[in-house]
Amino acid sequence: MELLTVMMQAAEQASGLAKAGGAVGAGIAAIAAGIGVGNIGKSALESIARQPEAANEIRANMILAAALVEGVALFGVIAGLLAVVL
Repeated sequence: MELLTVMMQAAEQASGLAKAGGAVGAGIAAIAAGIGVGNIGKSALESIARQPEAANEIRANMILAAALVEGVALFGVIAGLLAVVL
């Protein structure tokens, strides 16, 4: 019976660590997405400044790349929140 009690306590502590890890992971995913979209915007503005005639193509590619980064970040945030909830 003592072994079962010790194992239950260890499982509760591990559950708490998993929840904390999930929360930290969700936060990191959100921060990384912000940095990624910022870098995409910065690069697009520099490209448009160098080649103004290609502004429409650069803008379209920038929006596509930012959407892909946000999609991956959304998966990371959801996975982190699922670790907190479940």
